[in-house]
Amino acid sequence: MDAEGLLASAAINLGLALVALSLFSLLKKQPGNAPVYLARRMAAGGGGGGLPLGHGRLTPSFRWIRAALRLSEDDVLRRHGLDALVVVRLFKFGLWVHFACLCFISFYVVYLLHKEYKEMSSRRIAHLKYHRKRPDQFTILVRGIPLCPDHGTYGCYADHFFSKHYRTYQSYHIVHDIGNIEALQKLASSLEDKIKRKRETRRCNFWKWIWFKLTLEAIDTRKLEEKLKNVHHSIRLLQCENMLKRKELPVAFVSFKSQLDAAQAAEMQQHVNPLSLVTTYAPEPPDALWTNLAIPFCRIAIYKLGVFIAAFLLIVFFTIPVTAVQGIVQFEKIKIWFPPARAVELIPGLNSVVTGYLPSMILNGFIYLIPFAMLGMASFEGCIAKSQKEIKACNMVFYFLLGNVFFLSILSGSLLHQIGESFTHPKDIPSRLARAVSAQSDFFITYILTDGMSGFSLEVLQFGLLTWHFFKAHSIGHSEQPYLYGFPYYRVVPIVSLAVLIGLVYAVVAPLLLPILVIYFLLGYAVYINQMEDVYEIAYDTCGQYWPNIHRYIFLSVTLMQITMLGLFGLKSKPGASFATVPLLVSTILFNEYCKVRFLPTFLRRPVQVAKENDDLNEAEGMRGDLDHAISAYKPPWMRPTNFSPDCSSVQPLIRSV
Repeated sequence: MDAEGLLASAAINLGLALVALSLFSLLKKQPGNAPVYLARRMAAGGGGGGLPLGHGRLTPSFRWIRAALRLSEDDVLRRHGLDALVVVRLFKFGLWVHFACLCFISFYVVYLLHKEYKEMSSRRIAHLKYHRKRPDQFTILVRGIPLCPDHGTYGCYADHFFSKHYRTYQSYHIVHDIGNIEALQKLASSLEDKIKRKRETRRCNFWKWIWFKLTLEAIDTRKLEEKLKNVHHSIRLLQCENMLKRKELPVAFVSFKSQLDAAQAAEMQQHVNPLSLVTTYAPEPPDALWTNLAIPFCRIAIYKLGVFIAAFLLIVFFTIPVTAVQGIVQFEKIKIWFPPARAVELIPGLNSVVTGYLPSMILNGFIYLIPFAMLGMASFEGCIAKSQKEIKACNMVFYFLLGNVFFLSILSGSLLHQIGESFTHPKDIPSRLARAVSAQSDFFITYILTDGMSGFSLEVLQFGLLTWHFFKAHSIGHSEQPYLYGFPYYRVVPIVSLAVLIGLVYAVVAPLLLPILVIYFLLGYAVYINQMEDVYEIAYDTCGQYWPNIHRYIFLSVTLMQITMLGLFGLKSKPGASFATVPLLVSTILFNEYCKVRFLPTFLRRPVQVAKENDDLNEAEGMRGDLDHAISAYKPPWMRPTNFSPDCSSVQPLIRSV
């Protein structure tokens, strides 16, 4: 890529970012766009927050960036939880690490990792103490429950076992195979919505009336109500006690009056058969994936193998767009192989756009789809909680990006030859990596520009939701229902971590990338603070369990940087510097092993000391006898009271006939 291509990419990305951010600052002030840009605040009952005319409502401003930068970490922790703070600290980490002097960057990164790990560990302990009354602090998940030999039920065995071995055992809630009851409830909700919309046909504008005529005219209201009545009858039958007994699973949520006993029960082997009474910490009630609790142990290994094969096939498929992108970057070779491509040079400036902006735009377009594909694959692994599923997807996305975006981008063109030479001459891997990294610096500069300037700008603009909101408002009518979604940790964490990796590897090879990365992290920090405050819902809080994964990503980045520098010093005929890098690499690996021993157990377990202190505090507050919420919170949504009679023989509809 030449200098003109690099400048063209920078100009296009900066221009697009300026336009998108200006549009966002204007559109956010309009009350009609509150469901898009203030979804979280509306859901929390904070109102739309639009400005009246004449108060800067029609002029762009960037005060939201200043407001985001002023928000303290304690405010982020209090409002959005520790996982949100982990993401914020990730942005801060990439800002400071790229300010470091290049001569001691490895030591500085190691120091920061130790500092962050230590601080996140202490914050996790403090967070567990602050939320000591949460139901998941007193509850464990038990799987593989044997049948009671006397009564032939799973619940009876769980109750007898835990009441015998734990003095503070309180109660249990058995999990049932819900079958199609969730689908029936969704169908009932859909029917209720259709009936409501049918009645509102007379009180609507012209376009909404046309929409209803096209979609609901052929549907008779009485038929809908009769169908709704039948669906409610089917739901009541499935919720009957006799039916539920036949749907019991060998899985239960077991609650205790003491956090100490809950922690010990979650960590210890309960039965002589390690596959019976398998205990783990219970997820938060909103975090539980009820359908996956019905998956037997024997199938989970098969599901994981299937997900691995699917991910491998996706990696193989993704080599096609990456290789095509690198082909565009190496446009000079394309002109030799395919002479008609010279026609691009006939249009002034088009060559610079094609080689500078187009490759990174295409690559980022494909990358945008990867987190959603990986999240879908992780859904089939049998995770018991949404947070586990998203952490799994987060890991899959990062290693996918590392292999397909980083390594494949720097090795494409002669990929098979490079891999073959690396296996036959493993000592040459550092020098080959250094040579390949040096050759692709311009491409990764444009990638960071596109992902940062254009990507973050489009994220804050919410272009897709805004377009849907516009067409929906002008077709079926304006709705006050906010577009509320959970914060996409599985998308943000791996993509930002890849930017940290690129910055560390190219810190010496391409210093021009460092100021661009500083702007990248500053803009990303402001954008996602704004999104946490106004747009996304924090659906769960794992008490910081994303941090060990982020630590592993950054450790891998430092290791790759050192291996690259080892090869670069060899290419520059500096054997002394190459040999001096080896102890640095070994020290980094030893530091990572130290962190596994010193900090990682805090994130995998709950310290007995903290559990005992929490019990003492709860006892002092008189909470020991008031823990019914700990087990009642783990009733699935389809088991909770409804707005119709629970009598199984009753078939009264929820909506009265007209």
